[in-house]
Amino acid sequence: MAMRLTPDQQAMLDGAKGETLAKVMKTLVMYGEAFGAEEMIPVTAEKGHLVTSFGLSMMKPVYDLMDQLIEGGAVNGQKFSVDPRPLDPAVPVNLLQKLVFKFMYSKQSDYEAQLRQLGLVENDAFTCTCYLPQVGNEPKQGEILSWAESSAVVYANSVLGARCNRNSGILELFGSIAGCVPKFGLLTDEGRMASWVVEVKTSRRPEAQILGSAIGMKVMEDVPYIRGLDQWLGGQLDDAAKAYLKDMGAASASNGAVGLYHVEGITPEACQQGRALVRPDAKVYVIDDAELERVRAGYPCIWKDPNAKPKLCFVGCPHLSLEQLNQWTDDLCAALEQAGRKTVAVPTVFTAAPAVAKAFEQTPAAGRLKGTGVVLSSICPLMYMNNPLCGKMPVATSSNKLRTYSSARYYTDAEMLRIMVKGEC
Repeated sequence: MAMRLTPDQQAMLDGAKGETLAKVMKTLVMYGEAFGAEEMIPVTAEKGHLVTSFGLSMMKPVYDLMDQLIEGGAVNGQKFSVDPRPLDPAVPVNLLQKLVFKFMYSKQSDYEAQLRQLGLVENDAFTCTCYLPQVGNEPKQGEILSWAESSAVVYANSVLGARCNRNSGILELFGSIAGCVPKFGLLTDEGRMASWVVEVKTSRRPEAQILGSAIGMKVMEDVPYIRGLDQWLGGQLDDAAKAYLKDMGAASASNGAVGLYHVEGITPEACQQGRALVRPDAKVYVIDDAELERVRAGYPCIWKDPNAKPKLCFVGCPHLSLEQLNQWTDDLCAALEQAGRKTVAVPTVFTAAPAVAKAFEQTPAAGRLKGTGVVLSSICPLMYMNNPLCGKMPVATSSNKLRTYSSARYYTDAEMLRIMVKGEC
C-alpha cells in the first residue's frame, strides 16, 4: 500500500524543493513502507540530535552525502546537538595510541565544519545526554523526535514521554531535514503498550546498570512495564531518579534493544495511564537478587589477562548528570580520605556534557574533584576504546553500555571506588 502524504510532503517527494530534498523524502517513504507505516507525522520537537559525531577516515560516503545535502540546500530544518567527540587531549594516551587516534579520526575537523553548515546548535553541543537541562535539548511529553542515539531515545521516550523510534544515524538526519517521519512503532499509542511486566523483587535497590541489562536481554525490543522499582526511587521523578533511569535505560538499550519502558508510579505515561498500558497477553519477568547475580555472572571478561590490574577507569557512558558528578565527587573524596590518600591510584576519567561540566566547574565540588587527579572530560569512551591499542588495555568501567560495545570490564559503583582508591579489583 502506498503511503498517504500531505500535499506539501508529496510536493517535496516530486521535487518541488529540489532534487536533493526529493531524495531525502523518498528515503523516508521507503523506510516507512518497510515498517508498514501508512502516513508521515510532523517532527514537533524544537531541536534534533545526531548520533554520528566522529570523523573516522573510512567514512567517506557519509562526508560525500553531507556535501550533497549542503550543496542541495537540504540543511537541517532543526538545529541539532551531536553525540560526544571521540578525542580529548586531557584523556591519558601514550604516543602510539595518540598516533593511531590521529589516523583514525583524521576527518574530525572537516566533519565538524559540515555539521556546522547543516545546523549544529553550537560548537560544544557534543554529548549523548542532549536531554539534560544544562544542554538545552530536552523535549516535552508528546513531542515527535527524529533521533538515533539509543540511550537518548529510550530516555526521551520513557522519562520524558516524548515519542521517537530507534532510527539509524542517517535516517534521523533526514527526518529532521524533511520535518517529518513515518508513523509506526513507538510513535503510535499501540506501539507504546507494554508486552512485558517486569516485577522487581529485590532486597535492596538494584544496580541500575545490571537491572537495565537484565531487562534488555530478556525483553529485547519489546516494551516493559516495570513494577516494584518505585519503592527504591523514592516514589518521585526527581534528579536522582532521572539519573538512575538514565543508566538503567542505556543498559536496556545496549544489552537489548529497548526503546521505551514504563515504571509504575514514576514515569509520566505510567503515572497517567497505569496498568492500562499493559497488554492483556503480557508476559511476566521476575527480577530478584538471585536473577541479578545470574545476569552479572554471565558477563564475559575479554581482557588478555583476566587478573590484570586496571590501567584506566571510565565513569560516565552515557555522560554523567550534574547530580551524578556531585555524588561521585562526594563518594570518591570520602573513600580517599578513609584510605589515607589524596589522589586516585588508577588514572580515572569522568565524562559529562560540555554544558554540564561547565555548570559543575562553578561549584565547590569541582576543585575537590580536580584535587583527586580525576580528569573531567566530554569524550566518548566508546570512541576511545575503538582504538585497537586502547582496546587491549585493562579498562574498568561502571557502564554496561561501554562493557557491551568494547573490551572494558564492568564493575559496580562500589567496586569502581575501590579500584580508583586502591588500584585493585
